[in-house]
Amino acid sequence: MKYTESEIRELVSKVLEETAAKSEEEIPVGVSNRHIHLTKEDMETLFGEGYNLTPVKDLSQPGQYACKEQLTLVGPSMRAIEGVRVLGPLRKNTQVEISRTDSFVLKNKPPVRESGDIKGSAPVTIVGPRGTVSIKEGCIIANRHIHMSPNEAVQFAVSDGDYVDVLADGERKTMFYDVQIRVSDKFRLEMHIDTDDANAAGIGNGAKVKIIKRT
Repeated sequence: MKYTESEIRELVSKVLEETAAKSEEEIPVGVSNRHIHLTKEDMETLFGEGYNLTPVKDLSQPGQYACKEQLTLVGPSMRAIEGVRVLGPLRKNTQVEISRTDSFVLKNKPPVRESGDIKGSAPVTIVGPRGTVSIKEGCIIANRHIHMSPNEAVQFAVSDGDYVDVLADGERKTMFYDVQIRVSDKFRLEMHIDTDDANAAGIGNGAKVKIIKRT
């Protein structure tokens, strides 16, 4: 079937309108509390040889889950943060994600990073029931980011690695700047922020935000 030039213009216009409408749609928020990702080796040091994590709750992103296991963090201050949840599955590098407020307790200086980017990040000691692990790097403050599928990236007119501004239009109206877009066919649409950002904006899990196009 061949389209006339006017029909083609109409189709293009419709696609652009649909894309623009999608970009105004709201994105659900997930608030990330402090947590730990472990390697198999570090897990066995902390809990014992042959140990397996105990999943208790699926998280919003497919394949990710919270575990029953909780650990203690200790930094240069020698003050402990207890009850830090372990998330699964196991990873190739141990990573600890905390908030800026947590860093004031631990007295370490974690950089703001994308998850997985741990080179040169802060050290921290992890205490478990069977042992202790001191990582020289791996403690970070996770950057603000939005998970989305490839189809959703097309609909929002963004690409993996882009940075956008996001409006939380609630009781304490807040603009979040430089929010990273992360695209994968394994992702489900959700913006992740930490507890400091959530408290500042007065929002929690399930709140809705909008991408604001930069001019």
